Amino acid sequence: MSAKYIFVTGGVVSSLGKGLAAASIGCLLESRGFSVNIMKFDPYLNVDPGTMSPFQHGEVFVTDDGAETDLDLGHYERFTHAKLSRDNNWTTGRIYEQIIAKERRGDYLGKTVQVIPHVTNEIKSAMKKVAQDVDVAIVEIGGTVGDIESLPFMEAIRQMRQELGRDNTLFVHVTLVPFIAAAQELKTKPTQHSVKELLSIGIQPNILLCRTDRFLSKDIKSKIALFCNVEEEAVITAKDVASIYEVPLVFSHEGVDALIMKYLRLEPKEKDLKPWKELVERVNNPKGDVKIAIVGKYVEYEDSYKSLKEALVHGALAHNLKLSVNWIEAEGLEAGQRACEEQLQDYDGILVPGGFGKRGIEGMLQAIRYAREQKVPYFGICLGMQTACIEFARNVCGLAEANSSEFDPATAHRVIYKLRELRGVEELGGTMRLGAWICKIEPGTLAHKIYGQAEISERHRHRYEFNREYEEQLTAAGLRISGSTPDGTYVEMVELPDHPHFIGCQFHPEFKSKPLEPHPLFRTFIGAAYERGQKRESEKNAAELEMFHRPVKVAIR
Repeated sequence: MSAKYIFVTGGVVSSLGKGLAAASIGCLLESRGFSVNIMKFDPYLNVDPGTMSPFQHGEVFVTDDGAETDLDLGHYERFTHAKLSRDNNWTTGRIYEQIIAKERRGDYLGKTVQVIPHVTNEIKSAMKKVAQDVDVAIVEIGGTVGDIESLPFMEAIRQMRQELGRDNTLFVHVTLVPFIAAAQELKTKPTQHSVKELLSIGIQPNILLCRTDRFLSKDIKSKIALFCNVEEEAVITAKDVASIYEVPLVFSHEGVDALIMKYLRLEPKEKDLKPWKELVERVNNPKGDVKIAIVGKYVEYEDSYKSLKEALVHGALAHNLKLSVNWIEAEGLEAGQRACEEQLQDYDGILVPGGFGKRGIEGMLQAIRYAREQKVPYFGICLGMQTACIEFARNVCGLAEANSSEFDPATAHRVIYKLRELRGVEELGGTMRLGAWICKIEPGTLAHKIYGQAEISERHRHRYEFNREYEEQLTAAGLRISGSTPDGTYVEMVELPDHPHFIGCQFHPEFKSKPLEPHPLFRTFIGAAYERGQKRESEKNAAELEMFHRPVKVAIR
């Protein structure tokens, strides 16, 4: 049987949650026993988000095959079992790059190359590629209906309806129903205008996911259905929720999966959402809380670390804990250890994530030193591992000028330097160690205890590596290299054996963590942080009790 297609579009404003909607629909279909694949089209002209600022685009999510993709692909992987690759994320730039390459080769046989049919055919070809061997392909169109740059994608999905018919294609439109406080009313006009914009390009939505902060009344739903030409049951309240992992349950309660099966004529199957219900139960009823400080350089825009935040949540849920995260700007810790201690003393664990450039590095080094000396559980990812090595070289090995050649090309001690195969390569796009690589773990290490296996596969995104010329000096002082590539070329993991929990990895484990399958590095880090928090609380209570029972000396005159 050929795959059926669900097209997810958005209107009124951006950031309404199309990616979460697409991922949740995929989750619901999997709970019904259907296989799915999910893809996203981004209308911008960049070939991929790899060279874009995190402030512009948010996180760059990396797939096993080394594709630098949109952060929504992280949602797709966390909510479903779809195996994603570079075929699951296409930008306008990449589409045009393909077309121009074909034109230069003469593939079009001298024809005039046009948006229709050549661009739309390329888009449709990309859709069909991910629809092989699955029951349903879910296609998210980035941007907002009405944006000029998204028109070729809208035209392509319109053509798909014409080619495949109504029983094989479904349009889901995510829109906004705002509550106007001054009038004390929900307003449907933005949704009406958004659907009108869709109709003007030949697309009639089947289901409307109405983002709102309260439930829609029957009258509101009836009004939207009437003016937008959809069935009343297909007007769905996509209400704000406390946790994103409630979204599939909310959609299920509103009957989204039943509607999809009805419209696409899919054979009805029993639903199993028990694991998600148990997950949300843990979210809503934690046994305690854990406080983590993330010391980074893009902290004012949390989407820069989207997968990281979710992986920490997964680690906390594995222990039935509520996660409390504070994003600390690394530059604010550069004043010295006293200032650093004042900002970090109340946290149970410290994490330094990935990043590029020298801004904030000295602050990260201060935070790492504090974690090492005060025995605070520490987790360093990518740049966080590199800075941990630099801090150790400076403050334990006495190499005061130790640095990365990324931050100081003239440093006397290049503990971290550019990847050997990238020397002389100055282009930024796609010129990193990307995708899944094998790491061999040393027996008897914390890393081996965490993973429970000798070889692992993790995803990478970095340009710099540990300089093994300094391996003997650092390991003699107490640093342990616990993970390397099978050929011994690259250092993948380091740790401190005399510390409760101090570990760094060159890869990005956050990309493989799922709410129902927490990554072991995050699960263990959160566990160690919670244990420290409990110990500190116990010591604090004991000290207060001692003060209470301490005898009071009374002077007798």
